[in-house]
Amino acid sequence: MSASAAKVSKKELNSNHDGGDETSEKEQQEAIEHIDEVQNEIDRLNEQASEEILKVEQKYNKLRQPFFQKRSELIAKIPNFWVTTFVNHPQVSALLGEEDEEALHYLTRVEVTEFEDIKSGYRIDFYFDENMYFENKVLSKEIHLNESGDPTSKSTEIKWKPGKDLTSRSSQTQSKAGKKRQHEEPESFFTWFTDHSDSGADELGEVIKDDIWPNPLQYYLVPDMEDEEGEDEEEDEEGLDDIDEEGEDDGEEEEEDDDGEDDDGEDD
Repeated sequence: MSASAAKVSKKELNSNHDGGDETSEKEQQEAIEHIDEVQNEIDRLNEQASEEILKVEQKYNKLRQPFFQKRSELIAKIPNFWVTTFVNHPQVSALLGEEDEEALHYLTRVEVTEFEDIKSGYRIDFYFDENMYFENKVLSKEIHLNESGDPTSKSTEIKWKPGKDLTSRSSQTQSKAGKKRQHEEPESFFTWFTDHSDSGADELGEVIKDDIWPNPLQYYLVPDMEDEEGEDEEEDEEGLDDIDEEGEDDGEEEEEDDDGEDDDGEDD
């Protein structure tokens, strides 16, 4: 093969290679455009699914209301149901001081109401008996979501009785105790009603709405479940003790038999 033929062959090869790259890039671009079209269809279906799911949730939210009402009537027959439930909940109990618990002993009913369209927010109502801490019969907090999804909140102003403002007492305790103590002692549970600084991070409201409200009984019964486990452990320990005692008794009998045989041997 001549030098010129070799150059032509190499040039043609490079030309064919470049053409392959151009074809490959074109195919990739077309594939990306098709992927984008398919993705738009997926997004459209996701939006449609969200709308359908919301309609179903709205339907069943209405169907659940009579059962929530019946449950509240039954709970009212159990003294200290709600304060026990909150104390047994790991996240809520971390927010409760001793005086908070005392005040919550007057709590008779809790109601969570999602707004009719569900996606725009919810309200939590706390119903109290006459108590030594505040005048209110009902304390409420609402979380609202606007069209852009930004949350805002509003709540009942607590009418504290003289010298009984637990939120003020909490802040005074923290200021006296110093920075280190501030991290150890939580603010009063009732500060939640007055804190509107960051509704988007309203963890307590979300816990009550999504975790406690659907089934508060599971948290009310936590101590009983622990007691039952403790009783089972005690029974197991007693069983083991009985086995040990039986083993000791058998051992003593064997020793006595051995001693008797020795005595007989000496007599012989």
